[in-house]
Amino acid sequence: MRVLRTLVVAVLMATTAWTSTRAADRVDLLLVLAADVSGSMDEPKFELQRSGYAAAFSNPRVIEALRGSPRGRVAAAFIEWSGVLQQKVVIDWTVISNDDTARQFGDRIMEAPRAFARSNTSISAGIDFGMTLLDRAPYKAHRRVIDVSGDGDNNSGREPAATRDVAIAKGITINGLVILTEPPSHSYSSHTNPPGGLANYYRNNVIGGAGAFVVVAENFNSFGNAITKKLIAEIAQAEPQQQESSQKRPSLRN
Repeated sequence: MRVLRTLVVAVLMATTAWTSTRAADRVDLLLVLAADVSGSMDEPKFELQRSGYAAAFSNPRVIEALRGSPRGRVAAAFIEWSGVLQQKVVIDWTVISNDDTARQFGDRIMEAPRAFARSNTSISAGIDFGMTLLDRAPYKAHRRVIDVSGDGDNNSGREPAATRDVAIAKGITINGLVILTEPPSHSYSSHTNPPGGLANYYRNNVIGGAGAFVVVAENFNSFGNAITKKLIAEIAQAEPQQQESSQKRPSLRN
C-alpha cells in the first residue's frame, strides 16, 4: 500500500509538472517579423526600417495592448530576407511580456548586422522561411502570423500567392507592411511601383488568412508609426477575424 501511495504521488507530481510546463509554453500570439533587405533597400532605408521596428516595441500603446491580451505575452522572431536562398533568423523566438522584454527585443534588432544586401526580392521564399520558423517554434498559440514588410514586388522565385495559399491552409495569417516609394529615376522604378500600386499588389498576392490586412507607410520616415499600428492590431485582435476579398479588405494608412 505504501508503494502504491508513493507511485500515485509521483504520477500526480509528474502530471502537475507537465501541465505547468505546457501552460508556460502558451502565448497569445506567435509572430514572425519578416523584413525585406533586398537591393532596393539602400542603407538609409534599411536603418529607418530597423529603427521603426525597435521604436514600435517600446511604444507605450503596444505595451498596453500586450497587457490587455489574455495571457499578456507573445512570442516573436525577427528574420531578414532577400533572394530565393537568402533568409536569416536575426532574432530567434523570444517571449515579450513587459516593458523590459519589449525594449530588449528592439535593442537586439538595432544591434544585429544586416543579413543581406544587393540581391533580388523573393517574397515567396521569405514566407516559406517564416512558415518553417513557425513550425519549429518552442511555444504554442492559437494565432500564428507572418508580417511581411517590403518596398517592392516579388521578382525572384515562385509567385507569392502560391506560398500564401499554403500558409492559409496551415491556419497562418500573413499581414503586410508596405513602404511606398516615390517614383524614382533608377532601375527599381517598376519594382517599387508596380502597376496598380504596391499596396494593391500586396493585397492581391501576399496577404491572406483570418483578418489579414495591409498597413501602408507613405514613406520610410513614417515606418515606425505604421508598424506600431500593426502590432497593436495584431496583439489586441483589433482587426475583424474574417477573410475579406482583396477588393473590400481595408488598409491601415499611416
